[in-house]
Amino acid sequence: MTGISKLPSGSARNYLYSFGDWDDGTPYSGLNRTDLRPSMHETVNTNREAHLKALTVSGMGPGTAGFSLIPVYVDPKIVDQSRRYTPWVEICPRVTNMGVTADFNTISSKGAAKTLVEDAPLTDVTDVEVRNSTPIKYLYSVGRVTGQTMAAVPPYTLAGQVPMGSGLQGTTYTNQSAPNAKQYEILKRARSLKEMEENLFWNGNATTSGIAGNANGTEYDGIVTIQGAVNKTDLNTTAMSWANIETSIKDAYDDSGRPTVAGCSSSVYTDLRSILIDAFRLRPSDMGGGEVAAGIASRLTLETMVGPVSVVPTQYLSNVSGSKSIYFLDMDVIEARVLMDMTYFDLAITNDSEKFALKQYQALINRNPKFSSFIGEIA
Repeated sequence: MTGISKLPSGSARNYLYSFGDWDDGTPYSGLNRTDLRPSMHETVNTNREAHLKALTVSGMGPGTAGFSLIPVYVDPKIVDQSRRYTPWVEICPRVTNMGVTADFNTISSKGAAKTLVEDAPLTDVTDVEVRNSTPIKYLYSVGRVTGQTMAAVPPYTLAGQVPMGSGLQGTTYTNQSAPNAKQYEILKRARSLKEMEENLFWNGNATTSGIAGNANGTEYDGIVTIQGAVNKTDLNTTAMSWANIETSIKDAYDDSGRPTVAGCSSSVYTDLRSILIDAFRLRPSDMGGGEVAAGIASRLTLETMVGPVSVVPTQYLSNVSGSKSIYFLDMDVIEARVLMDMTYFDLAITNDSEKFALKQYQALINRNPKFSSFIGEIA
């Protein structure tokens, strides 16, 4: 009787799949013979299962290219965990600007009209006009991709490339295709440039630099610096109330301002939601629609003495108690003055890589901070 071990390895494997551990030459069915096939079937299944388990997913090595028989399939969608929303980049009017300064005139005071007697002498009055000049500043975002990376990196999709929107109404990011490594790098650099622009809109400081990593004098003044202490309702680390909002809007109104949009941090935004519920006793039925609401609508519009004021949060104002604020801005006098909008250009090739930069030349102006107001140092 020939043992299975004496058969060639390929034949031995096929024999094992058919007859299991039964010896070669064993009769297993036929006339006047006991039918051994049910027993063979059970043995075959046991041996086949053992054989299959000899090469398992867990035994094929870690999921790293070059160490596994199973290739690593990387999801083509890449999510930027550091992304920031940039609604104020889009809210702020963008105006073309010729020259390296943004120049504009304002009337700081004008002579008053008078009532006179009949045939009185007519004396002209004097107005005071001021020339204002704001230097354009230069924003850059630099990237580099090696030749090896260009050759090896497959296409990807960068989730939510377009850096805009308030982040309150559905998705405000649109996916962007990156067919190669360089395009992927360009998309990331474009996003970081817009995030810097949003940060500068609020925190830029032309003197001391309001943003970490920027050298002094390279930024333009943002809203926090421009507004300074003008029309400030100082809460001195106490909680905000609806009365504070009314007072702040009144400050702008008394200086002939008409705020149209308010900007604040997410923490102040949620404070506002609580104030609306507590002060006005809003009910689900007040929200409209056929669904039962468990709060108030996500998009806030404050009805004030100057009309509706939309509230749009930003991720670039503080959420720290005592440092929180909300700015009521008259956007008719606030502009981003742009000498050059986002532009791509190549840098010198010094080795096996492609280096490039994105640039943007602009400044922020506010023709009259008195037209706006803010509440500061909110607990």
